[in-house]
Amino acid sequence: MSPAVLGGLLGGLFGVSLLLVIRRLPFLRKPSIDDRIGPYLRDLGGGDVFVGVTDSGSPFAAILRLFGPSLRAGAVRLERILGAAASIRRRLARAGIDRSVEEFRIEQVLWGTAGFGAGLLVALVALSFGVGNPVGLLVLCGFLGVIGVLSRDTYLTSQVRRRERRLLAELPTVAELLALSVAAGEGPAAALDRVARSCRGELAVELQRVLAETRAGEPLVRALDGLADRTGLVALSRFADGLAVALERGTPLADVLRAQAGDIREANRRELIESGARREVSMMVPVVFLVLPVTIAFAFYPGAVGIRLIAG
Repeated sequence: MSPAVLGGLLGGLFGVSLLLVIRRLPFLRKPSIDDRIGPYLRDLGGGDVFVGVTDSGSPFAAILRLFGPSLRAGAVRLERILGAAASIRRRLARAGIDRSVEEFRIEQVLWGTAGFGAGLLVALVALSFGVGNPVGLLVLCGFLGVIGVLSRDTYLTSQVRRRERRLLAELPTVAELLALSVAAGEGPAAALDRVARSCRGELAVELQRVLAETRAGEPLVRALDGLADRTGLVALSRFADGLAVALERGTPLADVLRAQAGDIREANRRELIESGARREVSMMVPVVFLVLPVTIAFAFYPGAVGIRLIAG
């Protein structure tokens, strides 16, 4: 790396560091309205927005404590750029993650910073070997930062899908256990309590939340409707709606639960068959583009070599 490029990088790093220090001087910092009234509202639920993150065993606890104000400002700017807070809040609820939208934006900022740092490391190594253009490498760093921000959103979507698959896998067993409990003479609330205490998994946690809402004074039908709204799954919505209708109209609950368990197992079987058909089509890609050309090459290459020897 030439002395001019090295001097430019060091000068730019020194300038950015000096700018950050000057911006954080006490007489230049203008406290926001949240910072001014936050200490007075801490007992009422205000205060530090990172309490839920740092107290939950997050690996970013030390980073949040050190760079909390900067991360908060970055999360606010990212929210203004990306928006879609309602979609983020709904997907966090469907993934079973007890986080706010602002905490999720902070994680996106951290992922983007990690991507930018990785790109900066690659750029420094490339420049040390005299490879690449500094402007292009800087663009690469920014691109990796954007990829990091978007990767956290994609990872949240994958978390939602994994949890939904677990819920669908647990639903038939839970429905049959509820049917057995109701057929044994227990009431709907007692049957839900027994199944929630005896089972383990995502659906058992949701049932415990439903029972907690009913103990707090919420009607059981409304709590089941909230379960259907939180999960967003069609099968689970039908399960909750069937329970609610059976409770309201007095229909035999055990028969309804057994029928729903059978319907869910049939839907899972159809989905498994469809997934197998899609995998069968995708398996044709390596066969057609890898195995078949190699087979043709092994079949025709000896003949081509023999013809060339005879012709020579």
